[in-house]
Amino acid sequence: MQHQIVSREEWLAARLGLLKEEKELTRRSDELARRRQELPWVRIDKEYRFETDEGSASLADLFRGRSQLLVYHFMFGPDYTAGCPSCSSIADEFDRIVVHLANHDVTLSAVSRAPLAKLQTYKRRMGWSFPWASSLGGDFNVDFNGSLTKEQQREGADYNYRREPAMTALGIGDSLTKRGEGPVAEHAAMTGTDVATYTRERPGMSAFAVEDGVVYHAYSTYARGLDVLWGMYQWLDRAPKGRNEKGVWLRRHDEYEPLPQKAGSCCHAADAPA
Repeated sequence: MQHQIVSREEWLAARLGLLKEEKELTRRSDELARRRQELPWVRIDKEYRFETDEGSASLADLFRGRSQLLVYHFMFGPDYTAGCPSCSSIADEFDRIVVHLANHDVTLSAVSRAPLAKLQTYKRRMGWSFPWASSLGGDFNVDFNGSLTKEQQREGADYNYRREPAMTALGIGDSLTKRGEGPVAEHAAMTGTDVATYTRERPGMSAFAVEDGVVYHAYSTYARGLDVLWGMYQWLDRAPKGRNEKGVWLRRHDEYEPLPQKAGSCCHAADAPA
C-alpha cells in the first residue's frame, strides 16, 4: 500500500474523519454486547466430566465457586504433539487476565480433548498457569462445536452456525481449509499431525452461567468471532502496516529466532567504552 505524505493539518483532518467512524463502531459494539448478554439461556442436563489438575470434575466444578464460566476451546487433539500455534498465541494472554476475571465472579478455563498429561506438559513448556481441563472421552467439545468426529468430517457438520459440506479432499472441508494447502497444512505440521487430524479440532469460546446449582449455556462464538479476544491482532490492526501477513509467520512464543540487537542500542549502552 502506498501512503500519501501530507502536512500535520491534512493528517488531522483525515484522522478526525476516521475517528467519527471509530466512535460509531464503538457504539455499535456496545449495543452488540448488550444484546449478547440478553440472549436466552439453555439448561444443560447432560453430565460432562473433565480431568483437571485437581482431579475429576463436572462442568459445574469448572466454575470454581463463581457464577460465570468462560471456556476457550483450545485446539489440542489427542493425537497432537503440541497445541495449535494460533490458539497458543491467544492463550499467551490468559494468565494476565484470569486473575481480574476471577475477582469479577468469572472463571476462565481452556478445554481440549488431549489427555491431561499432554496438556500439563505443554503448559509447563509455555510457562502458563491458567486452568486447563481435558475432555478426553466425553462429548463436551463435539456438543459445543470445538471438535468434529471422523464421521462428521466425512458427512458434513455444523461449525460457526453454518453447515459445512461433506469433505472431499484429505478428509477436510475445502472451503475452510483451502483443500489442505497453505497455512492449514503448515499449522498441522506444527502440531505433529496431518491436515485431517488437525482440522478435527476447531477454535471457539463458550460462556456458561450457574444459578441454584443448575448450569446454563449462554453464548458461543467461533472462527473470526474470536478476533476480538486475540490481543496481538488488535495491536497489529492499529500498526501502520496492519496485519501485513504474507504466508505463515506466527510461531509459539518459544520458537521465534532471537531478535538481533542493534549496535548503539540501550541494551549495549553499559558495554560501550567510556
